[in-house]
Amino acid sequence: PPYSVNVAAQEAALASLRNRDYLSANIERIIRERERLLGLLQQFSGLKTYPSQANFILCRVLRGESRNLKDNLARQGILVRYYDKPGLQDCIRISVGKPEHSDALISALSMYFAGLESVSV
Repeated sequence: PPYSVNVAAQEAALASLRNRDYLSANIERIIRERERLLGLLQQFSGLKTYPSQANFILCRVLRGESRNLKDNLARQGILVRYYDKPGLQDCIRISVGKPEHSDALISALSMYFAGLESVSV
């Protein structure tokens, strides 16, 4: 199979299914943080965000180059997925994490786009 799951991961999945209260609370936390992060990302004119029902947000980079943005974030310890495939050129995928991770991302994006502004002036 293309995405096989090892025994430890299977056991973890089964344990989480047995604890439905924890699972539901975690799903709600992810949804809340996804919506908060989406709102924060939409404030950047250099990004176009796409609606999401998943645990990630797809963004098209409108200012600067997506690969440069990915590399800039990586140097700060923030990992995003970069795409250069047809239809996804200039896109990055941002996983929903904890609020402090989102805040660090937003801070890094603010610095990145501010740097682009100062170069273009």
